[in-house]
Amino acid sequence: MAEEKILGWAGRAVWADLTRGKIVKRPIERKILKDFLGGRGLNDKVLFDEVRPRIDPLGPENVLCLAVGPLTGTSFTCSSRIEVSTLSPQSYILGDGNSGGTFPAFLKFAGYDQIVITGRSSKPAYLLIDEDEVELREATELWGRNTWETTEMLQEKHGRDFRVASIGQAGENLVRFASIIFDKYGSAARGSGAVSGSKKLKAIAVRGSKKVGVAREEEFERLAEEDRKFFLSDETQRLISKYGTHLGVTRWWPGYRYFSKFLSEDEVPEEIKPEGWKKYEIRRSGCHGCVVACKNVYRIPEGRYAGEIGSGLEYETIFCLGTNCGILDAVSIMVIGNLADKYGMCTIPLGNTIAFAKYLYQRGIITKRDTDGLSLDWEEVDDQIELIHRTALREGFGNVIAEGMLGLAKVVDKGAMDYCYHVKGLSRGPSDYPIGVFTLAHATSTRGADHLRGRSWAFGENDPEVFPELVRRGLMPKDPVPALILSENAVTLSDCIGRCKGGVNSWVSAVPLVFKYPIFEGVAMALSAETGLSFTVPSIMESLERIYTLERAFLVRQGITRKHDRLVQRSEVMGTPRGEEERRNHERMLSDYYRQRGWDQDGIPTRATLERLGLKYVADEIERDAPYPDWDGPPLWPLEKYPHGGNRA
Repeated sequence: MAEEKILGWAGRAVWADLTRGKIVKRPIERKILKDFLGGRGLNDKVLFDEVRPRIDPLGPENVLCLAVGPLTGTSFTCSSRIEVSTLSPQSYILGDGNSGGTFPAFLKFAGYDQIVITGRSSKPAYLLIDEDEVELREATELWGRNTWETTEMLQEKHGRDFRVASIGQAGENLVRFASIIFDKYGSAARGSGAVSGSKKLKAIAVRGSKKVGVAREEEFERLAEEDRKFFLSDETQRLISKYGTHLGVTRWWPGYRYFSKFLSEDEVPEEIKPEGWKKYEIRRSGCHGCVVACKNVYRIPEGRYAGEIGSGLEYETIFCLGTNCGILDAVSIMVIGNLADKYGMCTIPLGNTIAFAKYLYQRGIITKRDTDGLSLDWEEVDDQIELIHRTALREGFGNVIAEGMLGLAKVVDKGAMDYCYHVKGLSRGPSDYPIGVFTLAHATSTRGADHLRGRSWAFGENDPEVFPELVRRGLMPKDPVPALILSENAVTLSDCIGRCKGGVNSWVSAVPLVFKYPIFEGVAMALSAETGLSFTVPSIMESLERIYTLERAFLVRQGITRKHDRLVQRSEVMGTPRGEEERRNHERMLSDYYRQRGWDQDGIPTRATLERLGLKYVADEIERDAPYPDWDGPPLWPLEKYPHGGNRA
């Protein structure tokens, strides 16, 4: 009897072994799809099973996974997303990034849920996926090019109906926070670009035209239409359509001069407030099938890059490479944002590391002798732009910036680590807000301190109507610990099903239909109608717990324990009565968090929890191999060993 057709998912993965130049199309078992949902969950399963603990993330043993979700390529809005996962060379733990655009939908249309890259090519290569035809091609002529050039060259060669994910010179030169860039402007962060560069994989080009199979099409389309109508009529979403994440510049207190303070709305210059960016905007854009269109498309009006067009200049770029580096000029920020996209670097760690270096420069810990004569004065924009070029090409002091915040602190030494505000290698700054949801979220995130692992949803900062209603109905806990756990699970869901967390992070974006069928009832209805399988609220919650717990197990193998789930404090606060009280409160919340997650008090998932979630083999491995060596960040190479150079953008 023939096996029942898989609907909703494509049911196939492309495995490309670059060492042998071999491509295999593997079916994905229905049980794996049901248990791990898609996207982030599928990647987590592959990484835990295929990546051995403590390997060099820039070595051929690392694995790079890209996966879409069941909603990707369907009529549900906000659902052209792809999850990119690997052992991060930036943090040395799970490194996953999420991007939108058109590429994710095209991968699904080609008939694949996942791409898994293993080994290392002997020469530059790119992966060409044209419907059912998949092959590796030589990429020597693309090596040394930026992501915009690479995209144009591949589309010129193969057709404008191909969509391209590529790395720039930063990925080629193993900059530890290099990204894979999708459709020229979408960044999948946390070092995926460096891993791709280490494998000599320059790009992936995809074309597809298959329709996503749906079991109960009428029911599914009715739910998708309800979802779309909400986004088209909701006042908050209409505001997001107009301004996107620029709204955050006046709402989210962006850091200034390496978190010396956080800017209120009145302190933000008019030029970089939401309306100020309209001066440069030429149109709005959105990902495939999205009715929100939260991204701006802008033209640089003057200077060396006059006339250059960019897209998707987000709040994080304005904050991390702008205000937190002391740069308040809109044109300079646009230039800097475009350079990051072209070279293939995530703007958050790039900005955080430069701001950190500027702070050390102000304190005299580093000088112009260290920076090869570059000024790291706060307002010095020309030298900051030059430093970005040098970082991507690993030239001079840029070679140190390319190691990221944690690497910079280690290379510089001289007490620099006292000012390195990180959790597991990633930074969201010091804990200047009350101890609670934000600080706990940064501590427990499975990819390091992060704003997209649950904190905004637990805090309800961007859902003026839906969040209070969830609280009123008792669906959203008031206590920060269970509130965070629920929120972590919710954004795990969005990363798995292929859903955007929002032009501005929100419940209505991350969890389909939550405004009408809370919290996971609506998505259970949608997935059931799409796949023909039975999804219930309890089954979805179990899958999300399984995925998050498997991620924690991955971290445990990398040497993460309780002490790494740290509260970040300024050096002047540490050891003071206030600082000690904050630490006690944090430790109390952390203990409660571990208990509610089913982990022991060192943050290790218990055998009972793992077996309940169908992860007995994980429990067996941890029990057999523990204890693991303490995590202390990625193994750094001697600076002279890295590749360097390439064309300037």
